[in-house]
Amino acid sequence: MSDACGCAHDEPGVDNGDEHAEHWWQVSEIRAAMVAAVLLAGAVVASLVDGPRYIELGLQVGALIIAGYTFAPATVRRLAQGKIGVGTLMTIAAVGAVLLGEVGEAAMLAFLFAISEGLEEYAVTRTRRGLRALLSLVPETATVRRGDREIVVSPAELGVGDTMIVKPGERLATDGTITIGQTALDTSAITGESVPVEAGPGTEVFAGSINGTGVLEVMITAAAQDNSLAKIVRIVEAEQSRKGQAQRLADKIAQPLVPSVMVAAALIAAVGSVLGDPRIWIERALVVLVAASPCALAIAIPVTVVAAIGAASKLGVLIKGGAALEALGRIRTVALDKTGTLTRNQPSVVEIATTGGVSRTEVLTVAAALEARSEHPLARAILAAATDPVKSADKVEAVTGAGLAGSLDGRPVRLGRPGWIESGALADDIDRMQRAGATAVLIERDGTTIGAIAVRDELRPEAPAVVAGLHRDGYSVAMLTGDNTRTATALAEQAGINNVHADLRPEDKARIINTLRAHQPTAMVGDGVNDAPALATADLGIAMGAMGTDVAIETADVALMGEDLRHLPTALTHARRSRAIMLQNVALSLAIITVLMPLALFGVLGLAAVVLVHEIAEIAVIGNGVRAGRTARLQPPGTSTTDRPRAKTRT
Repeated sequence: MSDACGCAHDEPGVDNGDEHAEHWWQVSEIRAAMVAAVLLAGAVVASLVDGPRYIELGLQVGALIIAGYTFAPATVRRLAQGKIGVGTLMTIAAVGAVLLGEVGEAAMLAFLFAISEGLEEYAVTRTRRGLRALLSLVPETATVRRGDREIVVSPAELGVGDTMIVKPGERLATDGTITIGQTALDTSAITGESVPVEAGPGTEVFAGSINGTGVLEVMITAAAQDNSLAKIVRIVEAEQSRKGQAQRLADKIAQPLVPSVMVAAALIAAVGSVLGDPRIWIERALVVLVAASPCALAIAIPVTVVAAIGAASKLGVLIKGGAALEALGRIRTVALDKTGTLTRNQPSVVEIATTGGVSRTEVLTVAAALEARSEHPLARAILAAATDPVKSADKVEAVTGAGLAGSLDGRPVRLGRPGWIESGALADDIDRMQRAGATAVLIERDGTTIGAIAVRDELRPEAPAVVAGLHRDGYSVAMLTGDNTRTATALAEQAGINNVHADLRPEDKARIINTLRAHQPTAMVGDGVNDAPALATADLGIAMGAMGTDVAIETADVALMGEDLRHLPTALTHARRSRAIMLQNVALSLAIITVLMPLALFGVLGLAAVVLVHEIAEIAVIGNGVRAGRTARLQPPGTSTTDRPRAKTRT
């Protein structure tokens, strides 16, 4: 939210009760606007049936007070601090209208502004709630060694240098370095990668990661308040605050307009009173204030936003408010996370290499037998590739950080990483698999290596076409991932991306986003908790909603609710067109003000004429804004993206 908008919830430390609002109608500004709307409707009915004037006036005054209370008091406080914006101009216009007897006009201004502020507050509230989901990644307790005893404590009681004991399946309560033990560590909460990482003595581990099969002893390197997840929260809060303080388009317009109008009105009243009839010139000064009131400007952007966001939702794109829509229309650089965004986040077997005359089916059968009871992502990929009924191996044992060993039909078998099992004749195949971006495991029977299986999280089929379309439309595209450089580079080449950043932690992604946005407005597209800092740091965060975490969806400004990446260019094109319509509406609104002010100053137009022109302008603005609700639907899979309509306006 802008500092200048003049709303109570903008002030630090003010609790307006909207923090826990689950639905838009629970936001105080929107509730107030709804009540004001009912009162205004009652006033219109009273006027149509020629009811008593005091009833109509009373209803208008009630609507003005209720809607105006959502922004006028805070606007006055901010004005005292030297802060001005749309709220300031709205308040002045409403006061001027009341002084001239146009209470209904003042009430309508207050109603429109309360609605627009309430919708934006709802989007901000949703973002704040999303941060709470991060806290669930830290366990409520942790086991720590104190002397010769192992005791259970709260994560807040852990200190740097303590030894934390982490059992299989437990989450790490804070960051540290493994001193004893080996495991396959699920770091998806930190890196976003679906394939667990082999970890052993000397490996740096992070809060929120899930331990695999081995018991670990971890020397703590960061207190709970300084661990990886705490850093994520701080980055998100700081960057969301930065976005909230960034002035919106309407406020940027209001900043020079408000003081100019105030000075002009004061000069008209003062100079006119000296040179002529004070009553006439004071009245003209008030008419000038009403002429400069942002009637059309107040709805120029909201009506376009409502139409555009409604149309986007039908396309499977959730846009969280007008500020997000404006930002989406300005984007020129798109940074994409790899796992779950460019890829399916569903590892699958992509190749099976064999040696010694063994068939691919035999290799897959042995591997599936060993993985039959495993929940490892690689196991699921191998089992999914097995076409024959799987027979479980006997006496299967997990060798921490290495693989599995057991027996099948009385013959010893093993499956594991290169190094634990010798590659032998398959060394070149293993190297090729890894260069292609796959995770390779070797299979051994009777002490002899018989084959290798490559598992890879494949690109979404539409990814190359989407990236090509973005490049064609003038966007710069980058990939940000926590995966290793070899895998990231291989997949980026397939997608057509040259700017690749790999081996990244969440704070690294945020840092790179800051670098990118220093050159051009930048959007970050991601789907996991690890992407939250980058989503918040970017000028615009875009979440892959269907498979994204709650944190990613809540932190982002835009969510692609389906798994089709083609929604991304569709959303960008739609937003650029909508932003162009916003600018058209703003230009029309300012043109009306520019024409009316001198006409009001010289008495050419009286108050009634000024109000009439404002109403006509509002109708024109509404009609133009509704055009933002027209958009083409996403084409069926397989349709060439070259046929997709391009944005007509580049800004």
